[in-house]
Amino acid sequence: MERKTEKRVAVPSLQDIQAERKRIRRKEYYRQSLRGTVYVLVVVAAVAVLIATLFLPILQISGDSMSPTLEHDEIVVLLKTKEFKEGDLIGFYYQGKILLKRVIALPESEVAIDGDGNVYVDGALLEEPYVTEKVLGDCDLEFPYKVPGTGYFVMGDRRSNSVDSRNSVIGAVSRDDIIGKIVIRVWPFSRFGFVY
Repeated sequence: MERKTEKRVAVPSLQDIQAERKRIRRKEYYRQSLRGTVYVLVVVAAVAVLIATLFLPILQISGDSMSPTLEHDEIVVLLKTKEFKEGDLIGFYYQGKILLKRVIALPESEVAIDGDGNVYVDGALLEEPYVTEKVLGDCDLEFPYKVPGTGYFVMGDRRSNSVDSRNSVIGAVSRDDIIGKIVIRVWPFSRFGFVY
C-alpha cells in the first residue's frame, strides 16, 4: 500500500498577518494622499487661471514707450477695473494688441501741450516726475483738445518714442477698450513692487 504524503501549508503567524495588514493600510493611505494632493493641485491651478483671466491679467512689456517706469521684458499684473484717475497706468486694446500708457486726462477734460512738451490739463500745468524728457512727440492734434465723454487721454512716459493720444490714429481711448490698470511689477525681482 502506498502512503500519501501530505503537503504542509505554512500558516502565517499573527505577527506576519498584522505586518501585512499594516503594509496594505499604508499603501491605501499613500494612494488616498496622492489622489487628494493631485485633486488639490488641480483645483488650485484652475482657480489661479480663473483669477488671472478674470481679474488679474499678467502682461510682459514689449518696447520702451513707458521707459523708465516700465522697461522692455518686465512682467506686470493688471487689475481689471473701469475706474481710473489721472496718473494711472492702464492697459487697453488697440488693433488686437494690448498697449500700456499713462492716463493724462479724464473724460470731458481739456488738454494742451506746448512746443516744449509741457502738458496742461484744464489750464493747469501737469506735474510729471515720471517723464525724463519732455517733447511734443508724434502729434497731429490741435490744442486745446477736448477729451470725449467716454474717453481717456493717454501718453507714454517716453514721449519721444510713444504713439498715443497725441496722434489721431489712437486718439482718446474709450473706456470699453480699457482692460484695467497696472498695479504691480513681478519681474525682475530686483524691481518687484507697486507701479506708479
